[in-house]
Amino acid sequence: MGRQRVFVTGIGLISSIGNDVSSVLRSLRNLSHGFAPFIPQNEKLQGEVKLAGTVKDFDLSSSDFEDWQFPSRYRIRRDKLRSLPPHGVYAYAALEQAIESARLQEDDISNLDTGMYTASGGSMRLVHNNMSRMHQLGPMRCPPTGIVSSIAGTLSFNLVAAFKIRGNSCGFSSACASSGHALGYAFDDIALGRQKRMFVVAGEDLNDESVLPFAGMRALSLKDDPGRASCPFDKERNGFVSTGGGAVLVLESEQEATRRGVAPFAELLGWGQASDGHNVAMSHPEGLGLIEAMRRALESSGLEAGEVDYVNAHATSTVIGDLSEGKALTEVFGKRGYRPKVSSTKALTGHGLSLASALEASFVALSMKEGITPGSAHLKELDPVFGDLNVIRETEAVAPAVALSNSSGFGGANVTLAFRKV
Repeated sequence: MGRQRVFVTGIGLISSIGNDVSSVLRSLRNLSHGFAPFIPQNEKLQGEVKLAGTVKDFDLSSSDFEDWQFPSRYRIRRDKLRSLPPHGVYAYAALEQAIESARLQEDDISNLDTGMYTASGGSMRLVHNNMSRMHQLGPMRCPPTGIVSSIAGTLSFNLVAAFKIRGNSCGFSSACASSGHALGYAFDDIALGRQKRMFVVAGEDLNDESVLPFAGMRALSLKDDPGRASCPFDKERNGFVSTGGGAVLVLESEQEATRRGVAPFAELLGWGQASDGHNVAMSHPEGLGLIEAMRRALESSGLEAGEVDYVNAHATSTVIGDLSEGKALTEVFGKRGYRPKVSSTKALTGHGLSLASALEASFVALSMKEGITPGSAHLKELDPVFGDLNVIRETEAVAPAVALSNSSGFGGANVTLAFRKV
């Protein structure tokens, strides 16, 4: 069997800019951000972090699942809720959306040819609570579902069981590149004929433990003006805004998509990854890892750099990270005379760690189907160091034909995904 073509046939989204595909599309068209005041659950932590990309209509702020509230359309049984982390509810809801979006039946979901890769940093809230309880009351008083609801891999444990997945499964954890890795390896499984269909599921909490530690890293914006708190590529960029949520993409082989008669959002052409080998938390100043990730994605996809007309940048709005990516884009495109459109949708959503790559890959695929190219919100004055880049400000009413989506994680892990309009 030759290499299979891979298509995105379903998308599910729970995010700060909308809890379904249609509302997210509206936010991308209008460049409407999802930021609101961040209210810490611990009143002693009030103060410095002003904003977050909040997920509306979900209240998962309690550490007790009995207190959680979410839209009634998602009927998650109590025996399943008790082993989920807070972001597991976002992911569960997004997965139900994606199944409906791809028009999958029960037999399509539970078989040896359908797998699931997930991306999550785990739930620091539940880890903290469970360990505190163990130290105070002893190990026999730990919740029986405490481990499977909290550690990295929790989404796989729970969702593979809940949806009776029988194909390949694994949880990925490379911070902000996690769901990029999950998408890349899911692509490989289908392209090589190991699986016919893969769910890629990503999620992150939105609470004190998931947001505030990044303030200590000096990575978060401390602004209270949403228009200034997340402004990638801007001269006055000052850090990112945290967000939580869930995103799911359904990937299928061409044979399977054709057999079912489903209209794809886009084709996933290939991907590339490379490491910086530089620093535990900061990107290489010259973008070395991301340069190679983009080059490998182009090679994997059989593309020339000049064919790419849009790049959804990782750009989180940090001083160093944006600069590193700008240099990488200049090296791959600018020095060869190419100027693809560039934007960062994190100006609208905020930055969701493991969630980021799947969320942004969804935006690229959705944009290709719906005929738009998302702009860069909150960009008032382009930093002159990005003068060679074609950073677009407004959302344009034309779909990219070929696009890249970049992600960079802690430890200098970089992933680039390549998509084509169908």
